[in-house]
Amino acid sequence: MQHIKIECELDKIKNAISQVEKITGKNLTLPVLSSILFIASGKSLKLRAMNLSLGIEVEIAAKIESEGIVAISGQVLAGTFLNIFQNENIKLEGVDGNLLVQTKKSQIKLKGQPHDDFPTIPTVSGAEFEIEAKKLVEGIKAVYYSASVSDIKAEISSVYIYSNQDNLVFVATDSFRLAEKKIKIKNILEIEGILIPYKNISEILRVFGDISGSVKVCFNKNQISFSSDNIYLTSRIIDGVYPDYRQIIPKEFKTEIVVLKQDLLNALKLSNIFSDKFNQLNLVVNVKEKIFELSSANNDIGENKTHLDTVIKGEDVTLGFNYKYFLDCFSSITTDSVSIRLSDNTRPMVINPVSDTSFTYLIMPMNR
Repeated sequence: MQHIKIECELDKIKNAISQVEKITGKNLTLPVLSSILFIASGKSLKLRAMNLSLGIEVEIAAKIESEGIVAISGQVLAGTFLNIFQNENIKLEGVDGNLLVQTKKSQIKLKGQPHDDFPTIPTVSGAEFEIEAKKLVEGIKAVYYSASVSDIKAEISSVYIYSNQDNLVFVATDSFRLAEKKIKIKNILEIEGILIPYKNISEILRVFGDISGSVKVCFNKNQISFSSDNIYLTSRIIDGVYPDYRQIIPKEFKTEIVVLKQDLLNALKLSNIFSDKFNQLNLVVNVKEKIFELSSANNDIGENKTHLDTVIKGEDVTLGFNYKYFLDCFSSITTDSVSIRLSDNTRPMVINPVSDTSFTYLIMPMNR
C-alpha cells in the first residue's frame, strides 16, 4: 500500500464521505466493497464506493504531500467524521496500511483493508445529454413512488425514462397505479427508453438533490452515468421492455370533478381513519344532487362519509380505490386544484393538477 499523506478541509471531506458511504456494499464474496477507497493524486482526493448495482466517485481539492491509495470501512469513516466538529483542516496519513486522522484535538487510527480487489468504476460511453440537476430530480421524484418494489418483474421495478418531442418523460408503475411526468428540455436527443432500477433511485435523488447547475447523463444498454462538477455516479440499467402504458390511459371520460387539493387531502386523511385492512375508500359522484362523497367503513372502528365542494360534470359513478395510492401523488401536484376524471368503476381514475398537463396519475379501482 502506497504511503498516502494529505491535508484537506474538514467540511469537504465530511460531505464527500456522507455522499459515498451509503453506496458501500455488504458483499460477502468481496468484503472490500464495504469500504471507501481514498485515492490521492495530483491536487485532489477522490473517494470511491461501490456495490453490485451502483458506483460513485466524489473528488475534493486537497494538498497532496504523498500520493497513494487506502481503503477504510465506510461505516467506520462515517461514524468517525460525524463526530469531528473542529472547523479546520484535517491531516490524513497512511501508515502500515492504516489511516491516521489528525486534527488539533484528535488523533485517530483507522484500520485499513486490502484494496487490490476494489473494482474500477465503469466509464460509461454512449449517448449523452445535459439536464439541470433540479429538473432531473423533479422528474424522478414526481413518479418513483409508483414503481414496484418487488424484483419479480424487473422492468416495472424501475423508473422508465424516454424522450418525446421536447419532453423528457419519466414513468413508474406497479400495475395498480401509474405516474407520468414530462419535463421540457429543448433539443433533447431521441431516447427510446432507459430503465433505472428502483432500488438505485433513492441514492440518485440523495446525491443530486442539493446540486445546482447541470448534470451530464451518459448511457448505453447496460449502464448510465450522472456527472456534475465533482461527482460521478453510475448505475446499471435493467435490460427489458417497458409495458406500453399509454394504451391503458383512457382517451374519453364520462365524469370530471374539480376539487381543491387541500380539501381533498383533508377528506382522504379523515376517511382513512375508518378504512379497512385493504385501505379501501369509496368515491360516489351524484351529478344531479351535486354530491362528491368519500366514504369508508371499518367494523372495529366505525364509518365516515365526507362531502366535498366541487365542480362536477358528466354522469354518476361509484368506485372503490386504495387510499394510500391517492395520497402518494399529492407531493407531485403543485397547483391548488385537482382534476379527477372517471369512466366507470372498472376503468382507471385519472388525476391531473388543474391547468398543468405535465403530470398524469392513474389509479386502478378496487371493488371488494
